[in-house]
Amino acid sequence: MAINKELSLTPIQEIVLWTKLQHVAIIMDGNRRWAKKHLLPSMSGHNAGVKSLKTIVSHVAQLGIKYLTVYAFSTENWGRKKDEVDFLMMLLAETVRKELDDLHKNNVKIRIIGNIDELNPELQKILNHSMSVTADNTGLNLQVAINYGSRDEITQAMKKISRDVQAGKLSPDDINDDLISSYLYTSNIPDPDLLIRTGGDQRLSNYLLWQLAYTEIYVTEVLWPDFGKEELNKSVLEFTKRERRFGKG
Repeated sequence: MAINKELSLTPIQEIVLWTKLQHVAIIMDGNRRWAKKHLLPSMSGHNAGVKSLKTIVSHVAQLGIKYLTVYAFSTENWGRKKDEVDFLMMLLAETVRKELDDLHKNNVKIRIIGNIDELNPELQKILNHSMSVTADNTGLNLQVAINYGSRDEITQAMKKISRDVQAGKLSPDDINDDLISSYLYTSNIPDPDLLIRTGGDQRLSNYLLWQLAYTEIYVTEVLWPDFGKEELNKSVLEFTKRERRFGKG
């Protein structure tokens, strides 16, 4: 997963710099539909999706975007058939293990967001190792949402705040937007500027509900395995057409 640095900025890199686009979040939807379209088993769609993710991680870094957050496995995904869930857990472990060296060499910092305590011990070990190895990297910040659900994230944050109030560590008057944000999985990460959803569905699917308050949303019919550099560039160009008012007008 080589990440090349150009001596001069490309037009799309200049756009990223000009618009101050620093955080892109993606709902990677459409793997199973892609597989069905190509008369393949759903597992083939997930494998193809991993290839797209590798391409996008590299391209996002090349564009100079500092943060990328991707939705890999939701809390709702446990409701899928057991063989598919087992395959996804294996694929997550295999992908992180295989790509970690390249990501580290390319200065990518990995952060897993979600309740990883509910994952199998081997996968937990792999994910924690990936975060430990890349903790001091200063390039692209890659957040991977695994066993993540935004409502649960907010609920757990409220419980932690409540316990800290009861313990006298906080006063109710201390509670504001910034404090709540600091109790979320995404603490110290700026809110997304742009959310991309592939596959055409126009919903948030319990993803980053707090963080997406003023995020621009771009939905494309392109299925995730077909989403590449040009599609990402299209989303960035669309972002330039948006007037971000942050609720002020």
